[in-house]
Amino acid sequence: MSALLIAGLALSSLAQPAEANSRIKDIANFEGVRDNILVGYGLVVGLNGTGDDLRKSVFTRESLVGMLERLGVNARDNSLEVDNIAAVMVTAVLPPYSRQGTRIDVNISTIGDASNLQGGTLLVTPMIAADGEVYAVAQGPVAVSGFSAQGAAASVTRGVPTAGRIANGAIVEREVAFQMAQMESVNISLRNPDFTTARRIAQAVNAFIGQPIAQPVDPGTVRMAVPSNYTNNAVGLITDIEQLRVSPDSIAKVVIDEKSGVIVMGENVRINTVAIAQGNLTIRVTETPQVSQPNPFSQGGQTAVVPRTQIEIDDSADRRLSVMSSGVTLQDLVSGLNALGVGPRDMISILQAIKAAGALQADIEVI
Repeated sequence: MSALLIAGLALSSLAQPAEANSRIKDIANFEGVRDNILVGYGLVVGLNGTGDDLRKSVFTRESLVGMLERLGVNARDNSLEVDNIAAVMVTAVLPPYSRQGTRIDVNISTIGDASNLQGGTLLVTPMIAADGEVYAVAQGPVAVSGFSAQGAAASVTRGVPTAGRIANGAIVEREVAFQMAQMESVNISLRNPDFTTARRIAQAVNAFIGQPIAQPVDPGTVRMAVPSNYTNNAVGLITDIEQLRVSPDSIAKVVIDEKSGVIVMGENVRINTVAIAQGNLTIRVTETPQVSQPNPFSQGGQTAVVPRTQIEIDDSADRRLSVMSSGVTLQDLVSGLNALGVGPRDMISILQAIKAAGALQADIEVI
């Protein structure tokens, strides 16, 4: 990613209003409205010779034997060798307030040495939550987007053939009990905790209801009492409240991904007066050996390789010291760094140096 692209992203963000209003439902969660993670272990059968090697994947062999014994088949034989079955982990997300009989999607991933799940079918797999209880049961044909093919001298793989998905592949068998109608208070949890944002949410709720029913408990929670006109109707209260708009606040932060060279800076980033100079010393060595041959019919000449070396040095002498005044905005900062011809990698070092000098009024987070 070039410095010009980063500058473009910054300028496009500055083009938006400084006070961008967001709905409460987009910046906060309501108590009880949450997902639950499910996981299960199962077997996929019907593979075309791309399953686990039972001699290497002991868990697949034992699972197969156990399943067959439950079906009344004695399969405890040392010569049991099949290559069309694979042990898999099954994962899913149980949406909030899912009722018995509803269906959810599941993801399938191999844990053995199976090479492809194409054409496989997942057998009945219980899906458990963190409390160890079964909340859903999954089964069905596995849809795989990736594939692999190989011949005697070449092979090709596209996507990930060892992972798949079953749309509506699990049936919910147990509900997560939580009743909202009788609630006397509701907690609003901010996704990005902030004192100012929590206070603004409470003020917006109180202004809408017309009485002080909401107050911030901490930077991440706003507690809201159910008013008398919403008694036994907490759902209606949440429906009205979640559409209110507030201006979320955030701290000044610079996020840096050193692996990819990506830099993201918030609009509140400010710097004090600072002078910046940047230059790289680049040395390029080019070897162009030449062959020297003796004259025709010479008696003592020999063919020899003569080295030819060319050295180029670029010390970036044309770059000058740039001064940035106190309180410059994000646009000024990016424009000044771009004027120096700074690339993303060098910009990371410069921002860290400005922070070390105490001139950058923002937090730097390296991911």
